[in-house]
Amino acid sequence: MATQRVVQLVRLGRMPYGTTLKIQNELVQRHLETREQSVSATMGKSSEFQQQLKLKNEHDEILDKLILVEHEPVYTIGKRTKEYTIEERQRLEALGADFYKTNRGGLITYHGPGQLVAYPILNLANYKRSINWYMCTLTKTIIGTCRQFNIEASSSSDVGVWVGNNKICAMGVHASRFITMHGIALNCNTDMTWFNHIVPCGLVGKGVTSISQELNQNVTIEDAEGPFLKSFSDSFKCEIVEM
Repeated sequence: MATQRVVQLVRLGRMPYGTTLKIQNELVQRHLETREQSVSATMGKSSEFQQQLKLKNEHDEILDKLILVEHEPVYTIGKRTKEYTIEERQRLEALGADFYKTNRGGLITYHGPGQLVAYPILNLANYKRSINWYMCTLTKTIIGTCRQFNIEASSSSDVGVWVGNNKICAMGVHASRFITMHGIALNCNTDMTWFNHIVPCGLVGKGVTSISQELNQNVTIEDAEGPFLKSFSDSFKCEIVEM
């Protein structure tokens, strides 16, 4: 059976959070501009313009994207920012980490070396126009990834993917007219001490874990990437192509 959807894989290597955020915003904007042009084309524009639009739609820049990246140490917060004072930001930055306010859902979390971060830039019109469905499918993707390492992970009433009472993968997304950004952060061989300086995702009494910690052996981002991509392709029923 032919695959209906194509997602282009973008590997960024290790990159500061701020740079990656700019890339995400640019890709989302391209999707939105293309949608606006498509609407204009249906409102009586010339056949020549429609042909140009068709050619543009076939160009790589507006394919759905899956960004894989490893960040330098950074703490990020979501839309609920009132509990994070200037003093709190300065305290975290003094540890050697960057600090960013974002438009994603969720509270504070940490990204850094040894963590597989994935940012899907998807037009949900190609899948299902439902943020709830999208979050459930992302969760399913991570649970499937963990299963390939014989780790029994699950969802809970709290956002993210869990192994018992410990979060192995943080999740936070934003969507503008059903174009997604932000995504997931799966702990592979992350230095977990960075989480000691915050209450991850604002969940008091909950812990964090990693694939390496669960297996008691070193599992790198490179080790986790293949299982993650397979699970993403299966969950979203898409073909992933190299950029």
